[in-house]
Amino acid sequence: MSTGLALNRCSISVCRAADTLLNRPTVSAVRSLKFSRRLIGNCSTVASPFVMSDDEKYGNKEVISLTPRLYDYVISNVREPKILRQLREETSKMRGSQMQVSPDQAQLLAMLVQIHGAERCIEVGVYTGYSSLAVALVLPESGCLVACERDSNSLEVAKRYYDLAGVSHKVNVKHGLAAESLKSMIQNGEESSYDFAFVDADKRMYQDYFELLLQLVRVGGVIVMDNVLWHGRVTDPMVNDAKTISIRNFNKKLMGDKRVSISMVPIGDGMTICRKR
Repeated sequence: MSTGLALNRCSISVCRAADTLLNRPTVSAVRSLKFSRRLIGNCSTVASPFVMSDDEKYGNKEVISLTPRLYDYVISNVREPKILRQLREETSKMRGSQMQVSPDQAQLLAMLVQIHGAERCIEVGVYTGYSSLAVALVLPESGCLVACERDSNSLEVAKRYYDLAGVSHKVNVKHGLAAESLKSMIQNGEESSYDFAFVDADKRMYQDYFELLLQLVRVGGVIVMDNVLWHGRVTDPMVNDAKTISIRNFNKKLMGDKRVSISMVPIGDGMTICRKR
């Protein structure tokens, strides 16, 4: 009874957040969704949802699902350079700002580049340049990032920030259709000469981009594909638009692709890290 009274005094925003968590779509192979709650004062509720598989071969492993409060904590532990924060804040006011990768994603991409010792990189789908700037900042002075983007307006923002960050000399901007740019690079004899690639572009072209990048990236090189969870739509049988079907098909084909080692990471909207064998 006292819990109910306390919940009635919660803010509307907290209640809505809790309602969203409680009414998330059911995920296949899930037995139960557990929530442990505790009240803080008279208004705050901390929800800690766990997903448990019903298949014993997974060891009944409980996996934490990020709540808004927990994600805020994750973001508070991202070391975001000032110039990246400025770009993110400017982009947030622009149309299509949801296309920008999250700070935790950008930090992971930069770390992968550093761990891999990458010097030659490719990005397919630049938008305003948040992820490409994160990569360029950690490249050595002799490094090179080929940035492919078809939208001239967003590309102008990216180029401005490359200048502000002092990394323009590391970035080779290719304005136009990414597939055509990649094909041109192959025809120019650049096969197997790149260390790292990141794709965040037209979802219907994912398989095409991947095949072209496999030619450009060396053995041992890394290709990261963004949006592989596609806002959860990949698991919803009622959603069958062209983009969702394309990502589903790409994920399925990638599972059986022996040319690469893979790891799907539930960060941002889902990223699959592929290492060319």
